Amino acid sequence: MLAAADVTPAEAPSGAASAIRVTGLSKCYQIYAAPAQRLLQFVVPRLRRWLGLSPRNHYREFWALHGVDLEVMRGQTVGIIGRNGSGKSTLLQIICGTLYPTNGEVQVQGRVAALLELGSGFNPEFTGRENVFFNAGVLGQAEHVTRERFAAIEAFADIGAFIDQPVKTYSSGMLVRLAFAVIAHVDADILVIDEALAVGDAFFTQKCMRFLREFMQTGTVLFVSHDTNAVKNLCNHAIWLDQGRVRMQGTPKAVSEAYLREFYAQQGQGADPVEVVEAPETEVLGDQRLPFLNASNLRNDLQVFPHDPQAASFGTGQARITAVQLCDAAGQALAWAVGGEAVRLRIVVRAHQALTQPIVGFVVKDRLGQVLFGENTYLNYQLNPVRCEAGEELVAEFAFWMPRMPVGDYTVTASIAEGTQQDHVQHHWVFDALAFRSESSSASAGLVGLPMQDVRLAVRHMTGEEP
Repeated sequence: MLAAADVTPAEAPSGAASAIRVTGLSKCYQIYAAPAQRLLQFVVPRLRRWLGLSPRNHYREFWALHGVDLEVMRGQTVGIIGRNGSGKSTLLQIICGTLYPTNGEVQVQGRVAALLELGSGFNPEFTGRENVFFNAGVLGQAEHVTRERFAAIEAFADIGAFIDQPVKTYSSGMLVRLAFAVIAHVDADILVIDEALAVGDAFFTQKCMRFLREFMQTGTVLFVSHDTNAVKNLCNHAIWLDQGRVRMQGTPKAVSEAYLREFYAQQGQGADPVEVVEAPETEVLGDQRLPFLNASNLRNDLQVFPHDPQAASFGTGQARITAVQLCDAAGQALAWAVGGEAVRLRIVVRAHQALTQPIVGFVVKDRLGQVLFGENTYLNYQLNPVRCEAGEELVAEFAFWMPRMPVGDYTVTASIAEGTQQDHVQHHWVFDALAFRSESSSASAGLVGLPMQDVRLAVRHMTGEEP
């Protein structure tokens, strides 16, 4: 598809009090064409008023926010999405008190800890150690408390001897490590995070995710990200900002899908014989436990529902997906599947115009809209694209071992695009084209269970004395 969590976000507590209330919020920036215009703006309007003339501005106005109204309840985790320039960072800075609004009011209840742009709140000439005390003090924590927690902060940041080096020598990843370590140890009531977790290695990101999930149990989080999957994963409410206005708010799944649909729309992207071009076959190994699992109540039964032709979708309409089916290894459509066994996902596309570089793909999502796995045809056919003429059908088949799915509801989103992995046009993207339900499961942990090729347990007898 052209497009890792183990904790479901908790809903805001019933009857919870407001943590953040924003009313009629607007922010205007004065944009000057040249530095001299600033001087003229300082002098000329005063002179014209003194002469009894109406003042004239020497700048143009840019309204980053227009009459924004929103409320975040205590205990909520709210994601804010939107394109660059939509006002997300401006909104967060006003909530944190580092910017003042032109109009409107912001009410915040509780201590706010913010992780905004890289290096904000740090003095580049100070060492990391000095900046820990400086930044914690700005966030309202007493020095003796920071001193008691410094060892934990240093361990969380894990930047070694750099803790005693000036911050101006730090990489962007080290800055994020130190900043997040501070906000994780200041007893905040509200965390505000602006895309900062996009920087840093995977191990530190996972450490931050563990802290966030623990904090989310009692605290309030305001989270900005361009990653809609992260918003659906972490948040229980989402807000879409568009050109400084609240375009939509609601469940993360609904808001993210509407935002994605609009994004592709703005990019300009709504039986005959079939020739199927086969990819090379590879050896597939089975799971040694299948006979036992299929004979027990641990068998992962999946009820498969028919393709929904009325499912929400978007695209240019130059090609349309007409069928999405989960099939057995022989290609027979299934109404019932079993996790851990071989299946084929078939996607049938009708071309209304010639397709020269078609890419067919899919993703499987859970009930929260989190992407569990997916694939597309690009890598297999990038050197030898399959051309499909207008009026013909294009059939894509993906053969794989179905993961073992925890009990719950799942959907398959399918798409037909044209171009490359990086630069493509969406002809038809179908949300929740196919649904299935896991009735029982042997998955012991995580979002999906893998068919194991081998699982062993052995006792090793030691000779001599242990070192």
